[in-house]
Amino acid sequence: MSRPFAPSVTVAAIVCEGGRYLVVEEETALGLRYNQPAGHLEPGESLVAAAIRETLEETAREFRPEGLQGVYLACSPSSTSGELITYLPFAFVGTVGQAQLGAVLDQGIVRALWLTPAELTALAPQHRSPLVLRCVTDHQAGKQPYPLALLQTDPSALAGIVRTVAPRSAEG
Repeated sequence: MSRPFAPSVTVAAIVCEGGRYLVVEEETALGLRYNQPAGHLEPGESLVAAAIRETLEETAREFRPEGLQGVYLACSPSSTSGELITYLPFAFVGTVGQAQLGAVLDQGIVRALWLTPAELTALAPQHRSPLVLRCVTDHQAGKQPYPLALLQTDPSALAGIVRTVAPRSAEG
């Protein structure tokens, strides 16, 4: 029996101020890459909480999500192994507060910076994912974000409950 397909669930923060987008420059197994503040959903957290946490860890700024820009599906190389992985990112639009002085960024993050769409386009060969520019393009097109109320998190997910199912007997 083959293992079921399970894309890696991630979150991303799309933040634009004064025509510039917040991105992170990070060191990966494939070299220096650019990405929105983003990362993996962890056990026991909601998608919104994951976006807030990842943005804080990667930029030292508190993210305030205002809506869900979109849910995407794409393949890109793993930042650690280079292996091609299918990702299912939930991209949130919002704002950030001031950088927290003295905060330590996640391992591998070189710096957070603000880039124009033209600067991001010029760096496309160094994007972490094909969705970096796609998210910016969607945002610039004025696509209205979905309300955060669209996302529902059952309390069982917040508790990090892992349920196992007993195997069926041959009789069913």
